[in-house]
Amino acid sequence: MAKVTYNNRNAVFFQALKADVDKYFKEKGIKKTGNWKLYAKTLTLVPLAIGLYIVLLTMPLTFLPGILLSAALGLTLSGIGFNIMHDACHGSYSSKKWVNDLLGLTLNALGGNAFIWKQKHNIIHHTYTNVDGVDDDIAKSPVIRQCQTQVWKPAHKIQHIYLWLVYALSSFLWVFVIDMVKYGQKKIYRTELNKMSSTEHLIFWGSKTLYLVFYVAIPVYMVGWSAWGVGFLFMHMAMGLSLSVVFQLAHVVEETEFEVVGNDDKIIENEWAIHQLRTTANFAPDNKMISWFVGGLNYQVEHHLFARISHVHYPEISKIVKSKCEEFNIQYHSMPTMGAAIASHYRFMKSLGQKPAELAIA
Repeated sequence: MAKVTYNNRNAVFFQALKADVDKYFKEKGIKKTGNWKLYAKTLTLVPLAIGLYIVLLTMPLTFLPGILLSAALGLTLSGIGFNIMHDACHGSYSSKKWVNDLLGLTLNALGGNAFIWKQKHNIIHHTYTNVDGVDDDIAKSPVIRQCQTQVWKPAHKIQHIYLWLVYALSSFLWVFVIDMVKYGQKKIYRTELNKMSSTEHLIFWGSKTLYLVFYVAIPVYMVGWSAWGVGFLFMHMAMGLSLSVVFQLAHVVEETEFEVVGNDDKIIENEWAIHQLRTTANFAPDNKMISWFVGGLNYQVEHHLFARISHVHYPEISKIVKSKCEEFNIQYHSMPTMGAAIASHYRFMKSLGQKPAELAIA
């Protein structure tokens, strides 16, 4: 695989920014990891998910309440992923590694795998954000085309219509197909998967088996095949749609930029931090309800610059980042509402669905 590097020789921006952020925590006398706000979310979301699961299996529900509660379970599982798993897998939930490792396994409880996700997300996506040819998060072609350098297919003409169905099915595919493919191929897109220990292999197969037990076998035994099938579908649709939309709004919108790498090594002529600012956007930063649910992932700029800092600190950190961007004359991407971000994503995906103009032959 081609090697991608950044021109960090004069990385004065991030040095200055990091100094100001470190100063903020020192003056406040607080840790960069989670606080009572994150612990309160944990004590809200986990019992809520367990409660919804029990209600769905034990209460005599009619069709509409059944699908609504199934969707609510899917959204609650997304909330666990956004808040607990995401911070834990980045090592920012707690200052204790064993706590982060343990809570990172909530991803396995959702059907995924923490070992694979950490390499896919923490290492590849956060290092090579929006670099076509490396970043697995934008490697959905030929199903959907997410940047200009990806191959165009006739079906992309209507991708702005069908992509919502793709998003809705994404968590189902992630659990049952994508993880298995990455595990079997020992590769994440074009990057070799780090070698798994015997324990990691055991965790992979053990958690996948337990997922089938708790999400398939027990529900089918309790409520029957048809009720389970409908509920399972709506749970995954709510989960997949919410997870996909939140992550797409951060990078695949009109405001963000993309790079591409082929077979040859490439040097990106920016320091890493400036690349993050060019490829990442915030949305709805003033909406406290959205911020609470998505675990601060509407502050994606701050997250990409300081992934080891818990999301509970991002609203304050954003003021420092924005000020430093103004000082260095660097554009800071932020959309005022989630609706504006969704509209930008929709327009961008629709534009990518148009057939590229053929180059004139001289």
